[in-house]
Amino acid sequence: MATLTSEDEGKVLVDAAGEKLGLVKTVERNVAYVDPEPGITDAIMAVFGREDADSDDLAVDGEFVETVSEGEIRLREVV
Repeated sequence: MATLTSEDEGKVLVDAAGEKLGLVKTVERNVAYVDPEPGITDAIMAVFGREDADSDDLAVDGEFVETVSEGEIRLREVV
């Protein structure tokens, strides 16, 4: 489990195999809201913390995160 913060906004979410799943738009209470199909504008706005979650975003709880690095959030493998 990892603790997600606003510092993680703008990072890429990947699965355990490294497959890109989307872009973290916003983080609230250890939940990352991920846009699965971000455009360039979304990416820029997320880096600056100017994006809000909307209805088509995926919610990913920190308990499913294996690691957080400088540019990505990697999900743990589900067995």
